[in-house]
Amino acid sequence: MRSNLSPRLILADGHEMPQLGLGVYKVDNDSARDLVDFALQSGYRLIDTAAMYDNESGVGEGIARSGVPRDEIFVTTKFWMDDLGYEKTLAACVKSLKLLGLEYLDLYMIHWPAPERELYTDSWKAMEKLRQDGLVHSIGMSNFHPEHLNRIFEIATAQPAVNQVELHPWLSQEDVISYHATRGITTQAWSPLARGQILDAPELSEIARSHEKSVSQIVLRWHVQRGYSIVPKSVRPERVLENSLLFDFDLTADQMVTISGMNRNFRTGADPNDRN
Repeated sequence: MRSNLSPRLILADGHEMPQLGLGVYKVDNDSARDLVDFALQSGYRLIDTAAMYDNESGVGEGIARSGVPRDEIFVTTKFWMDDLGYEKTLAACVKSLKLLGLEYLDLYMIHWPAPERELYTDSWKAMEKLRQDGLVHSIGMSNFHPEHLNRIFEIATAQPAVNQVELHPWLSQEDVISYHATRGITTQAWSPLARGQILDAPELSEIARSHEKSVSQIVLRWHVQRGYSIVPKSVRPERVLENSLLFDFDLTADQMVTISGMNRNFRTGADPNDRN
């Protein structure tokens, strides 16, 4: 079994989170069980799932099968928009814990703000209670714009630890990143490879050749050097391993500038204001 391969980021609430994790979006339960087991035995220590993925039981089975001690693993899940609201959020967390077979979550997140429903602040208060009760260690959100975060800070008594957003060189989200910096929120990227669409970019191929690395590794390294946490997803064991080999090289300052200059505000998913 390979030991922990990723550096850890210190969250604003004092907990530590691995910088590199495994995402399991669109992975069925049986595949998730095998993939999570493989990833943990290969050195991954952050697993990112969600109720909407419908694979929490498989993720839990993979964690149990891996033999990695629970206190070494950082488990994240998220609740769906239909569970926004105080009581629904409390119940959703209990359901996720049961499916995962866990006594606590390392990070619990609001999956989407669904701003037209005007319920995410009620959910935040429920998450603060879950944290106070010890069912959750850290609380955060996914797909929140600064205006949504402002509403959280108006009512919050606990610091949001993480905001997970679509983020890659074609969608640099500088306004969100700047907001996170002022508020002490850790940035985590979903779809850090733009669902593979960015991998044919010629400027990335040139940089990859100079380091004798894959284009995927170059893009993921760009995230790492910018201080983001990343949860790339793959169902192929060889790719899961490849995605972990990010910590034995550095991009030059000029290469970082080149990649950062690729932004075109291109989303592979929905704008959070449009998903309700």
